[in-house]
Amino acid sequence: MSAKLIQPLQPVLMFAPTLLLKAQSVKVAFFDIDGVLTDGGLYMSEQGESLKRFNTLDGHGIKLLQKAGITPVVITGRDSAALRARLLALGVVHAHFGTEDKAPAALKSLRALGLDWSDAAAIGDDWPDLPVMRRAALSFAPANAHAEVKAIADHVSALAGGHGAAREFCDLLLVASGHYASLLQVYAA
Repeated sequence: MSAKLIQPLQPVLMFAPTLLLKAQSVKVAFFDIDGVLTDGGLYMSEQGESLKRFNTLDGHGIKLLQKAGITPVVITGRDSAALRARLLALGVVHAHFGTEDKAPAALKSLRALGLDWSDAAAIGDDWPDLPVMRRAALSFAPANAHAEVKAIADHVSALAGGHGAAREFCDLLLVASGHYASLLQVYAA
């Protein structure tokens, strides 16, 4: 019996050339949580604890960004044990919790990383995300984002927050950085 010869996978994802050009220099990716990495719903326990549902595809995308040398940074207006546990599991070390004024938090991260806005991409879904999205070299919104956010985004995903939009954002950055195909081959081997 002979072993099956496994051919390398050919990536099937395609992005517009203009998006790829905007994303080429990205070294840091800013993420909102509610409505981006979650579906935006707030689940509350009887004790008042906030529970969140995260998409594993989005989480794996964040891990892949880190393998490609792109730093994920979370900036969120909320804070919870569930959120912190999820970010710890993903290896996200740059995070700002409980902040509605997101541009100064993003700038603080950029300075700490020795980067500027031209090195940044951002994904957000509501008004508090606008200042970061407007300054970043590339802005992205999930399908369920507010109309004003969609209006300024360089790309609006067909996928909703918490349902793969963040993974699409990550995949775009991976393709633009030239790491997507090689990472795919590692997993497909």
